[in-house]
Amino acid sequence: MIKILHYKTLVVLLIGIMTTFTACNEYKSNTSTSNTTAAPVVSAEKIKTKPLAPKTKLSKDFKEYWYNGEAEITSYKLEQARYGEIREGEAVLVFVTEDFLPDIQVKADNYSKENTPVLKVNATKNFITGIYPYSIMQSTFYPVADNQHAIKITTSVQEWCGQTYTQLNNRDNFEILTHSYFQNQADKSFEIEKALTENELWAKLRINPKNLPVGQIDIIPAMEFIRLNNVDFKPHKALATLKDDSYTLSYDNLSRTLKINFSPNFPFEILGWEETTTSGRGDSVKTLTTKATKLETIKSDYWNKKSKSDSNLRDDLKLK
Repeated sequence: MIKILHYKTLVVLLIGIMTTFTACNEYKSNTSTSNTTAAPVVSAEKIKTKPLAPKTKLSKDFKEYWYNGEAEITSYKLEQARYGEIREGEAVLVFVTEDFLPDIQVKADNYSKENTPVLKVNATKNFITGIYPYSIMQSTFYPVADNQHAIKITTSVQEWCGQTYTQLNNRDNFEILTHSYFQNQADKSFEIEKALTENELWAKLRINPKNLPVGQIDIIPAMEFIRLNNVDFKPHKALATLKDDSYTLSYDNLSRTLKINFSPNFPFEILGWEETTTSGRGDSVKTLTTKATKLETIKSDYWNKKSKSDSNLRDDLKLK
């Protein structure tokens, strides 16, 4: 009888221990699930650990201009090459400083010394092709320290046939995620080695144009260009030339040249750009130049300008 009691006691104890471990495991699982729902958890191995170049010392002018609680918004008259013709439209560049979370790579809700200060560039284009409209947006998050590649780049293209989305995350490698309505651009996820990106140069120019790369370089073209022209997502060879008021990229094998015109004085305002491309074969070869010409620039905390009365700011920017 005693042995039976001891056996029953032992079973009860074992069940209690197993229940305790199960409860602990469930607690950990719930915690992990909660974190994943709130924000993707990135393993330590995915976070960049290689030593960075020295940080660029930010000038007093830079801090006063970019850390005053406002964004810089500039509108441009757009002449966009598409389907072998030039289309009229509008372009906007929005530059603003933000605190960025380096692990999950999104805008931080709260300040922390662990955040990465970035200069964000939102570049938008809107134009009409025949009956239907195009809307393009590229977002680049570039560290103001000017000592590494962009932390994140996203691009979306919308038109009546469908839409596409591309995202680059800078971790151990460049992690690329693409989604598309079109078969030859269908959903993909892959990695490539880190390289200079055309998208980040627009922010780099605003920090200090003298730090722009020159000479023969390997560079990933603008995501917009990759998407619209079905170009391989990889570095391509280009010749980079810097003058006092312009920066030019001439791609060897893409039949493409990009020239960015800017003010030689701080804050190095972008005055416009030209993108010349050649397409077609034989007698059907055609060279067209996309042009953006500055209209107006304002400084504004635009995220607080949501009322109907704020629409007059679009008039100030000469936007339709």
